[in-house]
Amino acid sequence: MTIIEPHIHMYSRTTDDYEAMYAAGIRACVEPAFWMGCNRRYSGTFFDYFQLILEFETERARRFGIDHFCAISLNPKETEDTGLADEVIAGLGPYLDHPRCVAMGEIGFNNITPNEERALVRQFEIAQERKMPVIVHLPHLNKLKGAKRIVAIIREMGLDVDLIELDHNTEETMAVCKDSGCYCGMTVYPISKLTPERVSEIIHQFGAERMIVNGSADWGVSDPLSLVKVVDYMGQHGHTQETIRKLVFDNANTFYSQSPRWQPDFSLVPIDPHIFQR
Repeated sequence: MTIIEPHIHMYSRTTDDYEAMYAAGIRACVEPAFWMGCNRRYSGTFFDYFQLILEFETERARRFGIDHFCAISLNPKETEDTGLADEVIAGLGPYLDHPRCVAMGEIGFNNITPNEERALVRQFEIAQERKMPVIVHLPHLNKLKGAKRIVAIIREMGLDVDLIELDHNTEETMAVCKDSGCYCGMTVYPISKLTPERVSEIIHQFGAERMIVNGSADWGVSDPLSLVKVVDYMGQHGHTQETIRKLVFDNANTFYSQSPRWQPDFSLVPIDPHIFQR
């Protein structure tokens, strides 16, 4: 089965991961901008990072047969320095205009603070102006409270729910986010967030419409082959191939196809990486 990995932080992964992803059927991915492990002090470090994932990481992925796209934004974890946040948000334009940028993200909540909400609203406004898809990060803690507030903001602003994915859902938040009309993302981690078993049960309960599953895979204990494990598990536990395909290909493809830049080449083949040694 051909798989789209719709949310994965390949900046933090190795070339071995790319090789394994290709061998397992992953042919395209989207990398949202995220926290680097420590808070950045200068707007220029954000912009250099955006350029790196848009250009170098795209080329690195292509060498291993995977078509790599990005989502660009100021992440919620780095919004408390409002002066810096304003500089970064004001400078997003050229990166949002980049041919490999297919969405804004990930924006949302970390600790559900006023400064996080301020940055969230401003970036929602920019995405609305540009008619861009948006990936929204539900908080790790107080997840239901954060989900309810995000949904309330979406309704207050009159945003187009077709263009919004509310990501990192659990059983606790799914009813609220599903009721919003937005796409609902689920993240599979080995020891945190969801397991393939829990994804399977959520889909049995809520169905597969507008549901997207991802591996996220970043610096911590995570797995770039999470979606492969979801496919294998769900195939053995009462889900049709049509349902599984919706989760790991069709829904993500429909969501990102709202960007004219989303034109993945699923026929890429790996190139001998030794050619590119420097």
